Amino acid sequence: MERLGNGRGSNSAQLRRYNERLVLQRLRRAGEASKADLARAADLTNTAIGAIIEKLVELGLIEAVGKRHAGGRGQPATMLRAKADGAYGIGVRLDRRSMETILIDFGGRVLARRDYDMVLPAPEEALAIVLRDIDELLATLDAQERTRFAGIGVAHPYNLGAWLGRLGLPPSTFERWDGFDFPARLEEETGLPVFGENDGSAAAIAELFYGVGRQADDFLYLFVGPAIGGGIVTGGDCLHGSHGNAGDVAVLPVAPSRLASAPPAADGRELLITRASLNALARHLAFHGIPSAGGAALEAAVRSEHGAVGEWLDDMVDALSPAVWSAIALLDVPLVVVDSDIDGGLIDAVLGRLAAALERDKPEARRPPRLVHGSFGRNAGAIGAASLPMFFNFSPRASILTRADGERGVRDLVAEA
Repeated sequence: MERLGNGRGSNSAQLRRYNERLVLQRLRRAGEASKADLARAADLTNTAIGAIIEKLVELGLIEAVGKRHAGGRGQPATMLRAKADGAYGIGVRLDRRSMETILIDFGGRVLARRDYDMVLPAPEEALAIVLRDIDELLATLDAQERTRFAGIGVAHPYNLGAWLGRLGLPPSTFERWDGFDFPARLEEETGLPVFGENDGSAAAIAELFYGVGRQADDFLYLFVGPAIGGGIVTGGDCLHGSHGNAGDVAVLPVAPSRLASAPPAADGRELLITRASLNALARHLAFHGIPSAGGAALEAAVRSEHGAVGEWLDDMVDALSPAVWSAIALLDVPLVVVDSDIDGGLIDAVLGRLAAALERDKPEARRPPRLVHGSFGRNAGAIGAASLPMFFNFSPRASILTRADGERGVRDLVAEA
């Protein structure tokens, strides 16, 4: 697939490629726009915007959709939009208790999927399953669509062998994952570009590219699953960190829980994962004799508005509020996006309680961040993985201008145009 360039080369070439991606971003955010609209939004001359639009049309990434009269005299403006079939990507999500592979188009629509509800198998077995699924998903694309395939994204917890005791999983199951570079092996086996991120950052990228982040360049992302994960978006890019684990909110220190179901805290301290996770909810429900095995049972309990759910929500938010304020103190982002593996009104309940707690706990002269519900729910990890090739190929990341793409630890394989 001929793609927008990665910024390697002369400064003028880097700037051109950055501007191509910037125009594409502005068009995706607007939905539809004219040449003049895009020139204003990207602060480009008519000559520059004309050349960029011609290039994006040639690449099959945008298309004309009709005319619009802006009022007054003159010719109607041609309206443009991003093409949903302009690119395709595959996402592979690996979790400790599940696996999933999906195919999406440039518009973010899930076209096909394969998923497995099981404890993650040994690396070679997982690789064989994923390779088979990728072959099947690619077979759903015709020859022309295959030329627009952008790559494969892989998302999984930063350390699959961590938190096993807290999550009730046997360590021996995951020992063989230590040091196994799944994205590298997948790229070796397929010969296709593979992009890897931890699952929290990948889900944050999905929000940035396809969700609420389409209108926001700076936010903290939180995902409440069996553990709690996160990602940091700043300046329209996802913060990676020196080890690829920025946004790992699970390890933030918090006060011990007051719930009778909570495990004893060591040294009078606890970690956020122990209080603000679905595993903590399941533990508290089980303590009260309420079915809690699996997402469906947890969702049913939330919908029932059982008192034990309210107890856990209060305890969770009491831990989450100071953790969020600590993050805001360091990042100064105006927005926090919260999502979860389950629904049943859980996130709405969390957001309501968290807004009140943040207001209660706010430091002097500080305003709490805006809180919003995430866009993808239980699909966040898989769509996040599939968003990686889209994001790294088509977003106006500052590293294009600084020539720092190769320093991130995530492979940016966008070819020269």
